[in-house]
Amino acid sequence: MKFLIVTHVPHAVEQKQYYGYAPYVREMNIWIKQVDELILIAPLENKKPTAIDTFYEHKSIDFRSVSHFSLTNFSNTIASIFKLPKILLQIAVAMQQADNIHLRCPGNMGLLACVAQIFFPSKSKTAKYAGNWDPKAKQPWTYRLQKWILSNTFLTRNMQVLVYGNWKNQSKNIKSFFTASYSEIEKNVIQKTINPNTAIKFLFVGSLVEGKNPMYAIQLLEKLQLKNENIVLDIYGEGILRTFLEKYIEANNLKEFVVLHGNQNQEVVKKAYQESHFVVLPSKSEGWPKAIAEGMFWGCVPLATAVSCVPNMLDQDNRGILLQMDLEKDAATINKLINSPTDFERKSKATLNWSRAYTMERFETEIQKLLQA
Repeated sequence: MKFLIVTHVPHAVEQKQYYGYAPYVREMNIWIKQVDELILIAPLENKKPTAIDTFYEHKSIDFRSVSHFSLTNFSNTIASIFKLPKILLQIAVAMQQADNIHLRCPGNMGLLACVAQIFFPSKSKTAKYAGNWDPKAKQPWTYRLQKWILSNTFLTRNMQVLVYGNWKNQSKNIKSFFTASYSEIEKNVIQKTINPNTAIKFLFVGSLVEGKNPMYAIQLLEKLQLKNENIVLDIYGEGILRTFLEKYIEANNLKEFVVLHGNQNQEVVKKAYQESHFVVLPSKSEGWPKAIAEGMFWGCVPLATAVSCVPNMLDQDNRGILLQMDLEKDAATINKLINSPTDFERKSKATLNWSRAYTMERFETEIQKLLQA
C-alpha cells in the first residue's frame, strides 16, 4: 500500500531521518506500520530536532516539502495566494499516486487537502480532526470550512473522519475516536494519596502560549497557597510567554513554588505525571488534551476547562474538576478536595479506570480496522 499523509506539522531532517512533533509522529508510526510506501507532504524547516521531536519509523519515505503559508490575516492571505496553486498541485499529484490518503486537520495544509480530496472520490481516505469538533465552538473560518467539507458526504466520499467526543446530528462518516500514549505493560499498580501537611504537586504540560493559559495555573497556585503553603507547580513546555511568566514568578516571589522545566522528553514528563497529584490545563480550546489523558493514566486528578470532549473525559466532575475560570471559585473547589483525602482517592482511581482503557494496543487495533475498511 502507498500511503499519503498531508499535514501542517513542521518537520526537520537529520541523518536521513525525518523528525516532527513527537506525539504526532508516534501516532503516525502506528498508522504506517502496515504501509509499504509512505508519501509525506509537509513543511520542512532548516532546524535541528528538539527534545519534543522524534522520527518516522519507516524504510521508504517520499518526503515532499511545501512552502509555509498562512491565512490568519488579510496580508498573509494575499501573500499566500501565489503559493497555493503549486501546493495544491503537489497534493493532487500525490493523491493520484496514493492508494490510501490521510489528512491531518485542522490546519492550512488540511484545508487544501480537504479541497483536493473532493476530486478523488474513489480513493480510500481518513481524516484526523485533532481540534475541537463541537459544532457550537467559536473557531476561525478556516476551521469551520474544513469541518463543513469533511461532514458533507456529497463532497467528501469514501472517507472516515475521526473526531474527539460524541456530538449530535453528525453525518454518517463522522467517527468518535481517541488517542493513546501508553501501553498495556505500563499499567503498573499506582495509588495516589493526598495529605494537606505534605507537598501537593500540581503539573502543567503544554505550550506556553495564550491559548493554553499557563498564567491561570500560576495564579491558581497563588490563590491555593493562601490556605496551604505546601502546594507546588511544575510547568513543562516552551512558548512565547516564557519570559513573561519568568518575570511574573520573580516579581511575586514564586521561584520556590513554581518551576519552569522547558521542553522535556517523554520519559521525564511521564515521571512528573507519576509524582503529581493534579494535572491542570486551563486551555481555551482543545481536541483530545493529551496532557489530561496522560495525567489521568497515572492517577492525577485533572483540573481542566469544559471545552471539546473534556466534560466527557472527566465525566463532568466525577473524574476531576471542570474549571470555571474564576480563581475564587476554582480555588475553593480544589481546596475542598485537598482537605478530603477520601474524595481525592476516589477521583484518582476513577481517572485510572477510565484512561487505562485507551492503550497503544487498542489504538493500533482500531487503526488497522480503518486501513482495512
